[in-house]
Amino acid sequence: MQQLIEFTMNHWILVTAFVLIAAYLIYTLTLGDKGAVDPAAATEMINHQQAVVVDVRPSADFHKGHIINAINIPSNGFNNQISTLNKHKDKPIIISCRSGAQSSAACQQLKKSGFEQVYNLKGGILAWQNANLPITRKK
Repeated sequence: MQQLIEFTMNHWILVTAFVLIAAYLIYTLTLGDKGAVDPAAATEMINHQQAVVVDVRPSADFHKGHIINAINIPSNGFNNQISTLNKHKDKPIIISCRSGAQSSAACQQLKKSGFEQVYNLKGGILAWQNANLPITRKK
């Protein structure tokens, strides 16, 4: 015990860094992905809860392939078009992008606008395709 105290006193910066990293890891593992769903969970929500999928990729990428019945609202004008989703406010909304990074910002914007059931598709359309789930090129 004496050695542990002595080590802590001599290397307080390392000990502090370790404690902060451990706390962040625990937070991430317990609460970090609370608003995210993987492709399997998203499929379940689409089929049983009539979840609405919103794709925030640019239109050109959207037309190359997207989740069936997804709505395309590109992230560069997302704030201006949130009102188009008001008719879906009572349903879960799943936001997707290419890899899951841009969609997290859109999720936060929707939550600020009063949407309660907003989920980020973990891994985006790439994870959807890797799970061998269907995509379409139809508008």
